[in-house]
Amino acid sequence: MSAKRVLFLGGSGVISSACVTRAVAAGHEVTVLNRGRSTSRALPDGVEALQADVADQAAVTGVLGGRDFDVVAQFLAFTPDQVQADVARFSGHTGQYVFISSASAYQTPPARIPVIESTPLRNPEWQYSRDKIACEDVLVAAYRDAGFPATIVRPSHTYDRMLIPTIGHWTDIARMRDGKPVVVHGDGTSRWTITHNTDFAVGFTGLLGRPDAIGEAFHITGDHAPTWNEIYTWIGAAAGVEPELVHVPSTTIARALPQLGPGLLGDKAHTMIFDNSKIKAIVPEFRTTVPFWVGAEEIVDFYDQHPDRQVVDPGLDASFDRLIAAQLAVGA
Repeated sequence: MSAKRVLFLGGSGVISSACVTRAVAAGHEVTVLNRGRSTSRALPDGVEALQADVADQAAVTGVLGGRDFDVVAQFLAFTPDQVQADVARFSGHTGQYVFISSASAYQTPPARIPVIESTPLRNPEWQYSRDKIACEDVLVAAYRDAGFPATIVRPSHTYDRMLIPTIGHWTDIARMRDGKPVVVHGDGTSRWTITHNTDFAVGFTGLLGRPDAIGEAFHITGDHAPTWNEIYTWIGAAAGVEPELVHVPSTTIARALPQLGPGLLGDKAHTMIFDNSKIKAIVPEFRTTVPFWVGAEEIVDFYDQHPDRQVVDPGLDASFDRLIAAQLAVGA
């Protein structure tokens, strides 16, 4: 595949940063447009960095003007009006528009697993997912009606060294190290596909500039689907402890912590396993190389080297204490 001029809208997030790095390594000419505020994930050398808030259409126009790109990769659109603006902006100015949707857009809970790309899109629990579905609808219509060169990509739970995948994040690790039990939703035996961002980037970059990816949707999720009990246990092992897991129904957690409800009931509470045959047919080198027991060590090592990031949420910590006390009382 020849080198492409690739515009990333985003570029410093968990997923996009790894994709930028991979695209540069593949020899593409990479431009990143974002607000330029992130100091956590530096851009690699050779990247053209442009600054604008992608939600400010006038600012984006001022920065991009009428420039053409072989590929536009959109990581920062979350509502259909944002995608519609992109369709208007990039029609005739790009050979491929890659939209980052979400695997949480799939039917929730799934009627059948593994999930495939033709699994229906429906999530009654999470507005974020419904908005992503609406974004996809805009792109499907634009492709069918006018040939807009859209490719849809649906990540599942993609992480890097900075993203702790448990519901309590660092608060969970702090509790483990303090000898306190941690809350695990459900019975902990549901399986959850979790993908390292560097693995995701291989599949994503392999789609760039591919004519046979136009008009298509792909999930890029990897094949590693441990149970939540395993995820918490591996994090504990990386932190040097054997954690005590207390299982609490997801609905109970959602009532006590409504800010966690949509993402829990609309995503993490259900077993999600994916058939990755479609992306592997296009990008045969895509595979899982970082299992989560390795990823857990990477996460804990990063936080141990950055004590300033070890932030315990006192409200969440207290809520976990109450949930655990109530659950243990029920089981007494």
